Amino acid sequence: MSWIESASAGNWTLFVVTFLAVATWESFRPVRPLTSPAGQRWGRHGILYLICGILMTATFRITPVLLAVASVNNRFGLLNREWIPFALRFAATLIILDLVRYAVHRLFHSVYFLWRVHEVHHSDPEYDVSTAGRFHPIEVILEQGSQLAIILLLAPPPLAVFVSGLLTIVLNLFVHANAFLPGWAEQILRMVFITPGMHRIHHSEDIKEQTRNLGQTFAWWDRLFGTYSDQPQAGEAGLITGIKGLQNEGSLGLGFMLAEPFQSRPQPQADPVLTRPGL
Repeated sequence: MSWIESASAGNWTLFVVTFLAVATWESFRPVRPLTSPAGQRWGRHGILYLICGILMTATFRITPVLLAVASVNNRFGLLNREWIPFALRFAATLIILDLVRYAVHRLFHSVYFLWRVHEVHHSDPEYDVSTAGRFHPIEVILEQGSQLAIILLLAPPPLAVFVSGLLTIVLNLFVHANAFLPGWAEQILRMVFITPGMHRIHHSEDIKEQTRNLGQTFAWWDRLFGTYSDQPQAGEAGLITGIKGLQNEGSLGLGFMLAEPFQSRPQPQADPVLTRPGL
């Protein structure tokens, strides 16, 4: 069996191992105590994660790695040119795919309906590793569609697409850790990667802070595009996560998470950097 055939199994194995590692870490060194039982959170977010996976598979019926393999001989591709060194094509793939993730994430915070879909992720009344699986199926499908589109357009090396996916899995779980990371480690890591401290600011109930630290893997996009925030305005001790008015146990309900984008609610005020149309 080739690595391509076993890529899906590798993704799931990495997800489980990383989830358990981060869960253990935040169990022993939590940043803040959780008011709801971890088992309840894991179960409901896990079911939502499985629903998203099933619907995404039914929608596309192909993975990014398999599409990259199918696009290897695409004569219109830009990253399958043999005269370009493989290392350069590999690095370009990691950078471009993550830039697309940043752009899509920023779009979800800029267009009101998309924000309501993405709000499912932000409406978690607390913040731990299981939050990494709290996404609405519409968002997951749109995110995957954007990745498939850029892969089809650029025809990048399949190995680079595979590694990009692995990085996304690890970082998505890592940045949602409700775990203590020494300040020196935070500062070193965030020179390249998104860290739990950075992403926790993004999950603030403050609307302005929700549009900061939008990066998914690499931290430099926020600095480059002016969406970086080093510290929460209220300080780490004063940072409150979630969406105002939704910080209750009802926000953990599966029915609530699936229906949230379609429920009527007052629109928030505009952000000075990212303006949501109609706000």
